[in-house]
Amino acid sequence: MKIVFFGSAHFAVPALEALIKGKHKISCVVTQPDKKKGRHLHLGVTDVKSLAAQAGLKVFQPEDVNSLASVEFLRNLNADLFVAAAYGQILAQEVLDIPKVLPLNIHASLLPKYRGAAPINWAIIRGDNVSGVTIMRMTKKMDSGPIIMQKEIAISDSDDAVSLELRLGDLGAGLLLKSISAIKNKDYKLILQDEKKITFAPKLRKTDSCIDWNKPVLEIYNLIRGVLPWPGAFTHHKGKLLKIYKAKVISSRVYEFAGSRVGQVLNASKEGIAVSAGRDALIIQELQIEGKRRMPAGEFIVGHKISPGDKFN
Repeated sequence: MKIVFFGSAHFAVPALEALIKGKHKISCVVTQPDKKKGRHLHLGVTDVKSLAAQAGLKVFQPEDVNSLASVEFLRNLNADLFVAAAYGQILAQEVLDIPKVLPLNIHASLLPKYRGAAPINWAIIRGDNVSGVTIMRMTKKMDSGPIIMQKEIAISDSDDAVSLELRLGDLGAGLLLKSISAIKNKDYKLILQDEKKITFAPKLRKTDSCIDWNKPVLEIYNLIRGVLPWPGAFTHHKGKLLKIYKAKVISSRVYEFAGSRVGQVLNASKEGIAVSAGRDALIIQELQIEGKRRMPAGEFIVGHKISPGDKFN
C-alpha cells in the first residue's frame, strides 16, 4: 500500500523508521515548515524531515496543510493510507477523505484518556502508573476516532516526559506495523471510544510549570518530570527565576523540619539542595538560574549563595 506519512516531533521518528525498514511504499513525508531556532535564529528542521532526507524520501512542508494547493498535492499522491504522528496541524475532513483505505493516527495515550496535544506530559504530571499507544482512524474531531489497536506500558518513578516519549515512540512504531498488516489482511475491527471515559491533555503553557510549594511533594516531583523538556518547572529565589530539571523525594526524617516553612531551604550540599515541601523534602539535583546554563546542584552552590533558611517562592 502507498503511504503518506505526517509527522514532525521526535515521537514520530521511530514510526517512520519502521516503515522505511519494512520496505513500505512511502509516497511522501509531510512535516512542519523549517523554523528559526535558538539565540542565533538558525533555520532548524523537524526530526522527521532529517530522517526523510537521509532516506531520500519526498518531503512536503505546507504552512497550511488544509489549503487548496495542499489538498490538490495530497490527492495527486494517490495514497492508500495516511499515517500521522505528532504532526502539529489538524487535518480537515477534506484531507481525511483523500486516502483510499484509511487515515491513521498514532496517539501517545490509551484513548479515550488524554485526548489532546500533551498526553505524555499530563500522564506524568497526574501521577499515572501506566500509559500507552493507540492506533486509531482519524476523524475531524481531535483524537475521537475509532480504535484499531492499543498497547499499554508502565510508567516508572524515574521516567520523565522525555524518556517516556522515547519508549512510547518505539511502542507506537511496532503497533503501527501490526495495524498496517491487519488492514492489508482485512483482519481488524474499528472499536468506538467510550465517551464516558474521556479526559483531556491540553497543550502545556508556561504557567502550568510554576511550582506551588504548598502542594504535596510527590505532586511537585511529578510536575518537574512532566514538563520536560519544555517549559520546565520553575520557582524563584531572591527575585530570580530558577528552573528545576531533576530532583528526588526524600523522607522528612532525614532533616529536622521543626519550624520550617514550605519552600524553605533545609540544606545545600554537593548531593543536592533540600527544600521543605509539606511533610517531606525535595532534593534538587539539577537546576538553572536565569541567564546561566543548566548545572548539577553541587556546581550550582559553588557559584551561587544559597543557604538553609532561604525561601523559594
